[in-house]
Amino acid sequence: MNRNDKQAWISSLNSDMKATEAVFVAHYKGLSVTDMDALRGKLRETGATLKVTKNRLMRLALADTNYEKLSDLFNGATVVAYAGDPIGMAKAMNTFSKENDKLEILGGGMGSEVFDVAGVKSLALLPSFDEARAMIIGMLQAPGSKMARVLVAPGREEQAAAA
Repeated sequence: MNRNDKQAWISSLNSDMKATEAVFVAHYKGLSVTDMDALRGKLRETGATLKVTKNRLMRLALADTNYEKLSDLFNGATVVAYAGDPIGMAKAMNTFSKENDKLEILGGGMGSEVFDVAGVKSLALLPSFDEARAMIIGMLQAPGSKMARVLVAPGREEQAAAA
């Protein structure tokens, strides 16, 4: 990669980092190509992107973004995942790291907050947006359905007594 290509790559990734909701960093040393493809597939399902990066170039790409504090994590064989859905991405990475011990989550960030490994794993335990929406709808519908059952119950009792 020549200097102009590196500058273009850095500027492209910098704009991605400014626009993204969350960034997670992990070591991938020892993962096979098949494993990396599987990880990319799982992350793609959540709308996330996974990139294998040169550490020095990634540190430059993080400059002037909310994730500049993550620069210290880029040592060794690292990958960076970023997306607009931090919870889905955290779940996918956490699940994959449990199945394959060669993926070691180092930390990440969401907005201006920086997470360590425990923070990323606790984020993975939260319900996804769709799950949270379903829980809220269920809570809102429950009182209405209970009210309907109470109102219909006297009519059922009369029908049962008449039969």
